[in-house]
Amino acid sequence: MRAGAPLRAGGEGRGAGGLRASLAGLTTRGRSFLAAGVAAALCAYVLGQGELLRVGLLLAVLPLVCVLALHRTRHRVSGSRRLTPVRVPAGSEARVRLRMENVSRLPAGLLMLQDRVPYVLGPRPRFVLDRVEPGGRREVSYRVRSDLRGRYPLGPLQLRLTDPFGLVELTRSFSTYDTLTVIPRTEVLAPVRLTGETSGYGDGSRRSLALAGDDDVIPRGYRRGDDLRRVHWRSTARYGELMVRREEQPQRSKATVLLDTRGVAYEGTGPDSAFEWAVSGAASALVHLLEQGFSVRLLTDTGTSAPGDGGGFSSGGQESAEAAGLMMDTLAVVGHSDGVGLSRAYDAVRGGGAGGGGYAGAGGDGLLIAFFGDLDDVQAELAAGMRARCGGAVAFVLDSALWAGRPSQVEARVRRLRDAGWTALAAPPGVAFGELWRQAGNAPLGTGTSGGWG
Repeated sequence: MRAGAPLRAGGEGRGAGGLRASLAGLTTRGRSFLAAGVAAALCAYVLGQGELLRVGLLLAVLPLVCVLALHRTRHRVSGSRRLTPVRVPAGSEARVRLRMENVSRLPAGLLMLQDRVPYVLGPRPRFVLDRVEPGGRREVSYRVRSDLRGRYPLGPLQLRLTDPFGLVELTRSFSTYDTLTVIPRTEVLAPVRLTGETSGYGDGSRRSLALAGDDDVIPRGYRRGDDLRRVHWRSTARYGELMVRREEQPQRSKATVLLDTRGVAYEGTGPDSAFEWAVSGAASALVHLLEQGFSVRLLTDTGTSAPGDGGGFSSGGQESAEAAGLMMDTLAVVGHSDGVGLSRAYDAVRGGGAGGGGYAGAGGDGLLIAFFGDLDDVQAELAAGMRARCGGAVAFVLDSALWAGRPSQVEARVRRLRDAGWTALAAPPGVAFGELWRQAGNAPLGTGTSGGWG
């Protein structure tokens, strides 16, 4: 929620500058009244008609009186905006609630509200609030929706003040705004068994922290109810208090989702383009892997990863949820890169370069899921080389020629990846990612791949 500062109807001050700004707020009706009054007064002076002169003066003075009254009147109105939710998938709606409060001791007249929103979110919402009593509150709401992912500012909120005759209209703006993040659409994926999982990961799988003897045991203080058979006497003697062997901890599997964002690797734009399909597929894979308990990172062809801490991999619990939000925010605004090759991503996956961490410390049991655009011979070799340090690798190849209906070499690229041990599939236009995901789960493993998809 963001609160706006109180507004004064007459501008920044009562000086000549503020009065000129108020005069500029004359509506068409007010200018017409003023022009008619001046014309009537001139005609009355020339013709010597006293009655017409009084009518002209009335018409000319009335707009000026309204300007002066609105200029001197203080409207102290506080506004706030609440956006729920702040992160929505493309094609979904978010609700915006506007709350106005009259914090002055005088009633506020007719108020017209207009919130500034980008055109992709729909028309600008406008509301009319009748007389607001001192201390009174009014709340209105509207919905926004976008089929295009991105980050969109909402606001600032504009407040229009008018006189009872509609002769003057002044516009003031609050200074605060909110940001709506439209993330890619995601699909619910089937729970297939992923290669690269930690051996025995699941309900009955626990990996001990101490495998080499008593010296490797990590003890903790005794808690009421602990089994006395787990007391570690050497640590008890060392620390002077009862210590027990630490319980075995689950080992979280690691997974990397690689998104090829090279501008030269894709053709076309818009929600139905190959690049948007790849972004949506990457988002779906990330969400699914996090739900399955993986420690996940998002990697692009530039070698940068999200989240940026811990070697790029998310942690568990609340940190995992925050990492998921960071990765989805990254996908919401990701665009084409200027790169022409996959060398930086290759270095990051192999354990060097900008990605940091890589699989060097993962014991070779990490899972790699990649979304590739066009692959020439050189880039296909680089992509094939990424497989060596991964426990499992799955690739979805989006060839521009295939999406444009032209003769394509995507099958040759897919065979090259399969020969290197990838589970690789071509992604034709119009196919649902969930269907390809199931096909990958049932696909025969490439040469050199350990484990399997069930």
